[in-house]
Amino acid sequence: MVKKVEFNKELRNLSEADLKARIQEDSLRLKKLEFAHAISPLENPVSIRGLRRDIARLKTELTKRALA
Repeated sequence: MVKKVEFNKELRNLSEADLKARIQEDSLRLKKLEFAHAISPLENPVSIRGLRRDIARLKTELTKRALA
């Protein structure tokens, strides 16, 4: 819970370009993790879920700024 609050506070300080870059970077990392997990199981498969949720938070913040 604390991580999520700190993550959201950190997002408010980023510019739109930084948000887009971070989304792209995290999406690439997610694809690599999913590929690695398909080949051999990861030690911590929950990290995939956490990364997916972080990407969703980034996209939400970007959409919120676009609507404002």
